[in-house]
Amino acid sequence: MILVLGATGFLGKRVIRQLEATKSDFVSTSLSAGVDLRDRAQTLALFEKVRPAYVLNCAAYVGGIQFGLKHQAEMFRNNLLMTINLLEAATSTKVRRVVNPISNCAYPGDATLFREDEFWDGPLHDSVMTYGFVRKASWVGSWAYAQQYGLDVVNLILSNMYGPEDHFEAERSHALGALIMKFAEAKATGAPEVVVWGSGKPVREWLHVDDGAEAMIRAIGAPATTDIVNIGVGKGISILELAEVIRDAVGYEGRIVLDPSKPDGAPFKTVDGSRGARLLGWSPTRGLRQGIQDTVAWYVEQGAAR
Repeated sequence: MILVLGATGFLGKRVIRQLEATKSDFVSTSLSAGVDLRDRAQTLALFEKVRPAYVLNCAAYVGGIQFGLKHQAEMFRNNLLMTINLLEAATSTKVRRVVNPISNCAYPGDATLFREDEFWDGPLHDSVMTYGFVRKASWVGSWAYAQQYGLDVVNLILSNMYGPEDHFEAERSHALGALIMKFAEAKATGAPEVVVWGSGKPVREWLHVDDGAEAMIRAIGAPATTDIVNIGVGKGISILELAEVIRDAVGYEGRIVLDPSKPDGAPFKTVDGSRGARLLGWSPTRGLRQGIQDTVAWYVEQGAAR
């Protein structure tokens, strides 16, 4: 039995879709479904009831840079509580494996190509200090529980994810989703320009959410490891180039204006995915341009449906 946590979130929904397609035996839950993983008693009761063999942890309290800067204490508290309660419940019910995703913002802020053996080589970037730390702490916790209790956790470092069903809200959206919203609105209103935050220079590697979901599921059967495992292909795109791709996908013909007074975040976020490719026998396959086309089409369709 597989237990999917955070099942109504961006990643969780796509994980469930793939499990359903393969007719896998699973149970899913989330805060909106009535289980608060921040609550120790609720978490333990869930695990006692389900007795899962495997747990895919898609639960997180997260958003874009604006959201993170505004809700730093909540981000710290909520994510740490969920991590601690998950590790305790998984240990007490003898879960065979937990698959835990970690954002690549847990890497040092000045790194260019993220490699697993450089995970501890410097401080986090100020713009993601809180979320990066709590995700790093989830690895520390899993390592500690492996050492003392033998808990098997596979920690996957996932690049910035995007795709259909992403958060399309002013605060919660990451850069790609926020840009889709901006260009779609500008096209609809006939606005002459779209303002893009920052210098446009930061480089990000983007992972289609369906590749992220596939990595989570594949990790169920992967060899055990306490090391972090990158999922990615080591190729990024600047925010300005990304904006141009999205502009073309939306069909907007106005100008792009950069606002360097707004924060850039870390200058580079790309990952060396060679360890993940070896461990899973697989690498992400969904191309960025086609993925953006599909995401724009979904967003426009959802807007038309409202």
